[in-house]
Amino acid sequence: MPSDAVLYQAAALCLTYPDDDLIARLPLLREAAPQLRAFTDHAALTPPRELAAHYVRVFGLADRHSLYLSRWPDGAARRRGTSLVRFRDVYRRHGLECSGEELPDFLPAVLEFTARTGDTGLLTEYRDGLERLRVRLADYGTPYAGVLDAVCATL
Repeated sequence: MPSDAVLYQAAALCLTYPDDDLIARLPLLREAAPQLRAFTDHAALTPPRELAAHYVRVFGLADRHSLYLSRWPDGAARRRGTSLVRFRDVYRRHGLECSGEELPDFLPAVLEFTARTGDTGLLTEYRDGLERLRVRLADYGTPYAGVLDAVCATL
């Protein structure tokens, strides 16, 4: 069984928009993180345009399946800004900076941070939101639910 760090990094990649880079990495992800095989096998067999369209349907603009962790407890409230600053501060304490492409509470960014540092604090702090997202993805019937199953099983 691979280390949790490998799983977190692989899950981070699986939860990003499925571009050509992700498609090319699927065989490596399949071998590195067997817990994600249901998703990686599905992604490998699904035409890229269909996979991309599914990602947008699942994680698009609706907050029902939000990959932004502070949206779960904070919603669109003002205190979400405070949460985002806190995420940035945690990253900085570990010598990391946000790239600016995504907000610091973007689940793939948090998973990559956790893989690099071993600090599971943000994941455990937002575990309730992760569990709610996991259940909603399972109810929706998407293979992305398996990725959240694997992540939540480590916490």
